[in-house]
Amino acid sequence: MNPTVETVDLDRPGSDAAGTATGAAAPLSAVVKILNPHGLHARPAARLVQEARRYDARVQLRNLDTGAGPVPATSLSRVAALGALHGHRVEVSATGAQAHEALQHVVALAERRFDEPAPAATEQAAPVPYNSGPLAASPGIAIGPAIPIRSVDVDVPDDDAQDEVVEWRRLRAAVAEVRRQIQRVRVTAAQEAGEGEAGIFDAHLMLIDDAELLDDVHTRIRTGLAAPRAWLDAIGAVESEFAAVPDPYLQARAADVHAVGQQVARVLVGAPEILFDGEGVVIADDLTPAQVAGLDPTRVKGLVLASGSPTGHNAILARSRAIPAIVAAGAGVLAIPPGSTIALDGTTGKLYVNPDEDTLHQLEALDERSRAVATLAMAAAHALAITADGVEILVGANIGSVADAKAAAAHGADLAGLVRTEFLYLDRREAPTVEQQVEVYRALAAALAGRRLTLRTLDVGGDKPLSYAPQPPENNPFLGMRGIRLALAQRELLHDQLRAIVHIAHETPVSVMFPMVSTLDELLEARRRLEHVIELDGRGTPDDLQVGIMVEVPATALKAEAFAPHVDFFSIGTNDLTQYALAAERGNPAVAAIGDPLDPGVLRLIDSVCRAASGRCLVAVCGELAADEKAAALLVALGVRELSVAPASAPRVKQAVRVVAASPGHDLLPQCLSASGPAEVRAMLS
Repeated sequence: MNPTVETVDLDRPGSDAAGTATGAAAPLSAVVKILNPHGLHARPAARLVQEARRYDARVQLRNLDTGAGPVPATSLSRVAALGALHGHRVEVSATGAQAHEALQHVVALAERRFDEPAPAATEQAAPVPYNSGPLAASPGIAIGPAIPIRSVDVDVPDDDAQDEVVEWRRLRAAVAEVRRQIQRVRVTAAQEAGEGEAGIFDAHLMLIDDAELLDDVHTRIRTGLAAPRAWLDAIGAVESEFAAVPDPYLQARAADVHAVGQQVARVLVGAPEILFDGEGVVIADDLTPAQVAGLDPTRVKGLVLASGSPTGHNAILARSRAIPAIVAAGAGVLAIPPGSTIALDGTTGKLYVNPDEDTLHQLEALDERSRAVATLAMAAAHALAITADGVEILVGANIGSVADAKAAAAHGADLAGLVRTEFLYLDRREAPTVEQQVEVYRALAAALAGRRLTLRTLDVGGDKPLSYAPQPPENNPFLGMRGIRLALAQRELLHDQLRAIVHIAHETPVSVMFPMVSTLDELLEARRRLEHVIELDGRGTPDDLQVGIMVEVPATALKAEAFAPHVDFFSIGTNDLTQYALAAERGNPAVAAIGDPLDPGVLRLIDSVCRAASGRCLVAVCGELAADEKAAALLVALGVRELSVAPASAPRVKQAVRVVAASPGHDLLPQCLSASGPAEVRAMLS
């Protein structure tokens, strides 16, 4: 009897990915479309592998557009080498005790792009051909002596192998040491660059523990090869598969494989890591993400790479660590004599070798102003942000982990203006208990030393689904069951979260914030649920508990007058408000230029909220616009009294607030609101 196979195409509305099995060995299958802009590259592939390994099932993948596969979904090297690009159809099949659950989970992962964040503008650009000229990779001015370093591959001698068992133990010990190295670097990257950018090291960890790769190494050792040669030959085969993929972005991921391979090889043969002396501008052919993460920003003034791409993980980490950098500068830079004066502008991609006096003075002046502002901002990070005419503006931090909370406190944030509580709910098979939530909220409060926590209730939905709160497929999840809509439908999820919030609110100042509110009935129902939980708790309303909503829907902004009597604050999420107001999905690079939060239409919506809130409740902004220093004067003039930004941005935003007036004596406000477009607004703000 032929096994039952049910093929599901996610492009067909109403598809059911569950399938049915007629026997223990009967495979279930589904066809998913790859939605990630750069396909299944390292990070989404690592996410897929991580999840596939959780199930008692054999999950395999086949690229229907290229014919590649099938490959095991538990092997990072095999998954990434599928060459699955944006738009490709991948068949997922599963057998085993948990085949049904595994298949459903992989389908859900694909629908939400394997949890890959929306790409930043610099990551959306198409890769530029090598050696076409220096490319801007990380903004800022860097001036200093050239420090050329060489990233030379490990020279592995063809030594005779010892006993097979000895060589295999040698390999496993090296892998264990590299695992520890990567884990240490990952912690540093997460603290300085955030979890999103640290995710590349998860892919590195999965690669060195890849069963398929290690089996290949073991096989080569059995044939008589020593561990270093067996490892390099096996990892080289994986690198070649990446390099052969007909997509520049995925080809670039071969560099990550090479980097990990060399890291293990160095441990195997005792070769040292790259070292350099002095302070200045580092020049290299290329650097691995781990090497960039290990650079000391107090010594490395800038970074010039002969090869690479602005989309490379090393460039992303340089940006996150505020190290000015340019890439793809060409092999000629490797011949620059040590000690030569190097000046680079990481914003424009310009590189100067021994610049003339005029150029040097201009760049030095730019650098001096930038550093002075940064130093002043950090020195005053823990002071209040008070405008020139005496109005206090709260500057909070958007956080999604305890590490973020610690960073917020270190950078002088006045409060946690947005706690993305969904980090507690994602990547789980069941919802967190009330006790688990309380424990995390308590840890956040401790990290913030008593500063207010603005806890946004669960903000998930069709674009960020939960496996334990299944929803039917939606043609447009951004306009479907998400935010407060889903929370009100999933009564137990919201009930338990409100219990945890009320519990912690008796210990520390807490604001509860309901997301994606579009009708007054939604807010009133959410408040009734909260009041019911307070009644069940039996201790009365916590003294410092505040209630607010996120303003992300244009209609909510326009009818803010109706909401104002029922809230203590509004928090304007300018990212979503902009995409809804301008019909420009923020994760779509094709319309990224349209979705500008300084569009006068968006500003009028913010103005509507501020007018409705005047004298009644506070208005905060927690979207990316809050971190735009040039926009500070406009937002404050509109009536915004809280800005919530990434933790590291808090000092400079505070400093930007201190030089503006809450009541400007000119026509800035009406001119911006009546401008023809965002470019005109930016010109006025400049």
